[in-house]
Amino acid sequence: MGSSPKAVAVGCLLAVIVVSGIIALILAAVGVKGVYLPPGTKYGMVFDAGSSHTALYIYQWPADKENGTGIVSQAEACTVQGPGISSYAENPANAGASLRACLDKAMTIIPVEQQRETPTYLGATAGMRLLREQNSTKADLVFAEVSKTIQQYPVDFRGARILTGNEEGSFGWITINYLLETLVKFSFAGKWIRPQSAEVLGALDLGGASTQITFQPSGTIEDNSTKVFFRLYGTNYSVYTHSYLCYGRDQALKMLLAALRKAFSGFYYTFYFLNLTNGQPLSVINATIWGFCTKGWKELQASFPQEESHSRLHNYCPSAFYILTLLHEGYKFDEQMWSSIHFRQQAADTDIGWALGYVLNLTNMIPAEAPEQVKGQQRGLWAATIFFIVLTAAAALLAILIQCLWNPT
Repeated sequence: MGSSPKAVAVGCLLAVIVVSGIIALILAAVGVKGVYLPPGTKYGMVFDAGSSHTALYIYQWPADKENGTGIVSQAEACTVQGPGISSYAENPANAGASLRACLDKAMTIIPVEQQRETPTYLGATAGMRLLREQNSTKADLVFAEVSKTIQQYPVDFRGARILTGNEEGSFGWITINYLLETLVKFSFAGKWIRPQSAEVLGALDLGGASTQITFQPSGTIEDNSTKVFFRLYGTNYSVYTHSYLCYGRDQALKMLLAALRKAFSGFYYTFYFLNLTNGQPLSVINATIWGFCTKGWKELQASFPQEESHSRLHNYCPSAFYILTLLHEGYKFDEQMWSSIHFRQQAADTDIGWALGYVLNLTNMIPAEAPEQVKGQQRGLWAATIFFIVLTAAAALLAILIQCLWNPT
């Protein structure tokens, strides 16, 4: 007596289940190897609290590092509305309140699950240095208010402090050289390398209350107070840096008001307005400044109607002369050396300043995370494995349905 159609059908399905299940197991075990997942992303935030304004910079870098230092990029920049925090000495609560809009914006950029581990700093420069010298109690109250505001957000706040002039200059030096790829560069071979032929650049900065000069000298730095040491991407750097307090544009204005009754702007903005940021020689720059400054006021207004603020327009002349005097007479850049000066606001789509250099140096102290390893296999084998698993499950389900529901008469 032969087998019933039901038994034959179930038997065939059981055979399919066994064969496809064995094939799925074999495929799952073939070609499996360890695969490293791409490194996660770290975030950091720095408030650059200058004398005339404050800016919040949001940075990101891979959780692994290159020779101990992170490969950092700027994710976002936010300008805080209003003057610098030192201007709130008489109403410190407003200093804290002024930061909220940028902090709110940052919370929309940094993933929620990473916000509490995001190191956040506030670094103040010459404006707060001067306020501390004039009235340390008021300076402490301003810091207390900005700290209280930042601590209301889910970030890892590491404190608010005043940077020394040497720190401001040297961190700016790191920023410039990092962005222009003299410290580290991604090679054609797909690796980060130290450019052997690249010449490390010097950095000049003109702020509201101070000006800084920083460079790597060819000889020995005799005055230890002007020497700063860094280790970046496995290489040691010893740089000279000096900050001149009260020689920034705003403080220089105060010193010259009694004699000149004029005002000042910074390196880049002034020379950009005069179209002098394209590497023109010193003679051309000198002639351009004299030509601008000898124009009558009505002629200037007619030539530059887009300058809504008349005070800003009449500031360009004394500002340009101050910059020319500072660089030529103060720092001794002569006609031959002038071509080595480059006036920039950004490099590699990133704002130039001390904040990025601060974060780059900070990453040396943040432990690198080892890449996470998982098991994986080639796409074709993985697809075949899934097919036979699905086939096994479908055959098993069909066998159950036949066994339970099929009653041949």
